[in-house]
Amino acid sequence: MQTTLPPKWYTTAQVAEMLGFGLYKTKSLIASGELRSLKDGRYRRILPEWVDEYVSRRVQEYEA
Repeated sequence: MQTTLPPKWYTTAQVAEMLGFGLYKTKSLIASGELRSLKDGRYRRILPEWVDEYVSRRVQEYEA
């Protein structure tokens, strides 16, 4: 039996797809610091909890 482990981090493209954003908008959020990320070699990586933080912050802004 093979189990699928959840990813430890996401690519920019994966996060864009999850949020329903284009790649350009997602990269802009990263560049502005609104969405946290780290550089791993040539690639940008985003932890799942950072995506959750971004979504929670947007909801709080909406409700305020």
